[in-house]
Amino acid sequence: AVPFLIRLFPSVLTKFVFLNFLAFPFFVDFRRPELLVNNTISLSLTTEPGVTVGIWHTVPSSRGAEAWGKDRRWYEEALADAHPIIIYLHGNGGTR
Repeated sequence: AVPFLIRLFPSVLTKFVFLNFLAFPFFVDFRRPELLVNNTISLSLTTEPGVTVGIWHTVPSSRGAEAWGKDRRWYEEALADAHPIIIYLHGNGGTR
């Protein structure tokens, strides 16, 4: 019966392969990363009309004292300074 259901509903296979309907760890608000990771803020990036990607900007611990208590504007300006930026692409699980 399972192969028959997958043939009728191919999107079901995608859900079970990638498990993107599960948000792990459970009961965590990924829009508030400062509760999980120090020196981190949640931002969003519009890549094309109708597509918005959520991103976290984390400054290194060496700049932690400088970042303490700063707002979103400070983090956005920190992206433009001379320090290197590392982009980590975590996959397609739907969580960060």
